[in-house]
Amino acid sequence: MINSTRLPLGIKTKNTLVYFAFGLFFVVTACESTPTEKLVSAQETAKQANTDLEKAKVDYLNEIDNYRKEANAKIAENDKSIAEFKARVANEKQDAKAEYKMKIAELDLKNSDMKKQINDYKADTKDKWETFKTNFNKSMNDLGDSFKKLAATK
Repeated sequence: MINSTRLPLGIKTKNTLVYFAFGLFFVVTACESTPTEKLVSAQETAKQANTDLEKAKVDYLNEIDNYRKEANAKIAENDKSIAEFKARVANEKQDAKAEYKMKIAELDLKNSDMKKQINDYKADTKDKWETFKTNFNKSMNDLGDSFKKLAATK
């Protein structure tokens, strides 16, 4: 065996690199998965992906259900307001009564349309849901503004 203390620095470094490369090769080849291990890993990954997908579907349907409940609660509040407006109109003069009844009927129709929209919505894609929700929120806000305007005229 050659005494490594007498070898030039470049040769020592080359020897060290060769030993390191052989060691790395053995480590890498020992860590490679067999085809069966790769298949099992892929199956586990697919199973986890399916579990995640199912959870996302459940979360999505729960979001729609919760939103539907909130919207129906607002619609029920609107129904109460309509009933209150109708009760107040009974005490109005005949001229004001006709215009007031017409406005109440418009609000009632819009409120019924909103109820139908939210109850008839069928779960589709997340993008379509977000679009529906944005449009529905705008319509509900507009309806709320109309209720405020009618209340302010009294």
